[in-house]
Amino acid sequence: MNVNHLDVEHAEKNELESIKHVDSLSYQLSSILGLEEMEAHVYLNLLRIGPISASALAKEIDVERTKTYRTIEKLLNQNIVSTTFSKPKLCVAANPEEVLKMVLQRKEDDLKLLKDSREDVVKKIKEMVPNNRLNNMPTFHVVQGRANIYSNISKLLEDSSNDVYIVTTIKDISRMYHTSIPDKIKICEKNGGRVLLLTELNNEKLLPFVKRFGATETRIGKIRSKGRIIVEKNKQMVMSDVIGKDNENSNIESDFAFSTNSNEMVNNIHTLCSLLWNKSKPLEKI
Repeated sequence: MNVNHLDVEHAEKNELESIKHVDSLSYQLSSILGLEEMEAHVYLNLLRIGPISASALAKEIDVERTKTYRTIEKLLNQNIVSTTFSKPKLCVAANPEEVLKMVLQRKEDDLKLLKDSREDVVKKIKEMVPNNRLNNMPTFHVVQGRANIYSNISKLLEDSSNDVYIVTTIKDISRMYHTSIPDKIKICEKNGGRVLLLTELNNEKLLPFVKRFGATETRIGKIRSKGRIIVEKNKQMVMSDVIGKDNENSNIESDFAFSTNSNEMVNNIHTLCSLLWNKSKPLEKI
């Protein structure tokens, strides 16, 4: 009886560890595949559980049934999930290697199309606007969608030769790691700049996520919001009040950011980041 009891406890412990692993991997996979976090969450749980009906899956992962159905429908359209001919239908997750290969091919096709059409498009624009003038007026725009926000941040870093503050959450750092941002940090450093990363750390087990990001210098401090700030003095900033939503309705397109080159606004935020930086602790002392 004791042996059986220990076996049950061991199985339950393994199950809990597996569920935790799925939750942490969902953020990473959603960035790589360009999925909503719920889509990545459902896909990973299908891999973990195996073939299962949509209603049973909803109960297993404690998600509203209609939301699970909608998510599975999206995954079906992307060939990431398929269904059986049986009654009830069972949902089957596609092989991860095949999914990654398929997504990579799509991105390569998009990149090829962009490269092939770039010169022609630029030429036509110059012909249409021959007297293009530089506009020194301060401007701003709202950026929608996480991919677009990260693209703006990448450009800011690539064009910078000064210190750039990045103030954001651990979750956002983990997502940005799977974009071109770490490579742009190296370019910023080659141009003579530094990338100063400030984040809040409540669990020391997450230290590797911070270290691997590759910032020039990292400090840990108190962040009063769940937003992000990326700012270069006298140049530009990208700022989000809240980074998406930390719930099951989280959507990569619900992420918004405010971008501006207004000297007054940029330098005010830069001063704020400097104060937060001076009050924080170097990563090495954590």
